[in-house]
Amino acid sequence: MEINFANRMDGVKGSAIREMFKLMGDPSIISFAGGNPSPDTFPADKLKEIAARVLVDSPAKCLQYSVTEGYAPLVNKVSQRLKKQNILKEGDKVIITTGGQQGIDLGTKAVINPDDGIACEVPSFIGALNCFRTYEAKLYGITLEEDGLNTKELEKTLEENKNIKILYIIPTFQNPMGVTTSLEKRIEILRICKKHNVLIIEDNPYGELRFSGEDVPTIKSLDEDGDTVLYCGSFSKVLSPGLRIGFACANEKLIEKMVVLKQVNDVHTNIFSQILADEWLEKYDFEEHLDLCKNVYKKKCSLMLKTMDEEFPSFVTYTRPEGGLFIYCTINKDIDTKELVIESIKRKVAFVPGCNFMTDVDEKTSSFRLNYSTMDDESIVKGIKILAELLKTL
Repeated sequence: MEINFANRMDGVKGSAIREMFKLMGDPSIISFAGGNPSPDTFPADKLKEIAARVLVDSPAKCLQYSVTEGYAPLVNKVSQRLKKQNILKEGDKVIITTGGQQGIDLGTKAVINPDDGIACEVPSFIGALNCFRTYEAKLYGITLEEDGLNTKELEKTLEENKNIKILYIIPTFQNPMGVTTSLEKRIEILRICKKHNVLIIEDNPYGELRFSGEDVPTIKSLDEDGDTVLYCGSFSKVLSPGLRIGFACANEKLIEKMVVLKQVNDVHTNIFSQILADEWLEKYDFEEHLDLCKNVYKKKCSLMLKTMDEEFPSFVTYTRPEGGLFIYCTINKDIDTKELVIESIKRKVAFVPGCNFMTDVDEKTSSFRLNYSTMDDESIVKGIKILAELLKTL
């Protein structure tokens, strides 16, 4: 039997990063291609103790079906944290999602019809771009600068394309560029989207991982009306990605629609994972754990940047993030990094070509993303030196 696939699959491709992992079965390859948090930050022993205890004390609660909105004690803890950050406003609700990705997916599904438009940063997060493609949305890329979106370009795009219903943005330690949108631009982005009745999906998986500089208020916290922003967060980068726990906060009407969609999607987020996270938050100091994470990433990022400063040729420029997991590089020559990565993998070093972060995946780019979170110090230095030697041949 030949399956006739839906039209929505035409523009969807598997994550090139995941596909790249298949090519890197050789354990000797130094991978700067992933986006995983460092295993050094996982509180494995503490979670092991909690898991053993709750399975003895409350086995039915851990193993039974639960409510779609999320495990109430965890919802309350997340809500209290979001209130302190001025993110949760009067009239808002919180839903626990299966990773931050599901919040993006449910919000998009609730709002977008085929051929509706979604504006997004260019470059942007692969997972979100593929999500938008599955709903047959038209993607409109807005240039991302060192201090955030080009707001003049955003306003012009919204004025010329009335089908745009969503702006997707990672304003803090953006994936892939690692840059942070300035407060001035956040205020202007909110103003523009309110003017054009465009929902902002603010994705903030890295915001808690600031290791230098000053915090910048979230766009959601700036929205006094509380009706323009869907805020998506996650425990994946600050606790464990394997638990698959995220959360979304928005006005009650939108969250209620997302709850219905989640019911038919996965019924509820893994209840055992939710209980583990809740018990961990109850028993241990989250801020102390965040400090551990930030120290790990500050050290790794500083080492990678120092080695790049010493080894990279002058025609390669790159961002200098104040947090998060990524550095974005641009080769100021007519080079296609989709071809360059093949040679790089032959030399046992992997990175992600910039084309994977574009609204048009076939676009030729001279940029690439490096991740510093998972490799040890020796591998970071060795891998950057190998990559530098390759770049010097261009």
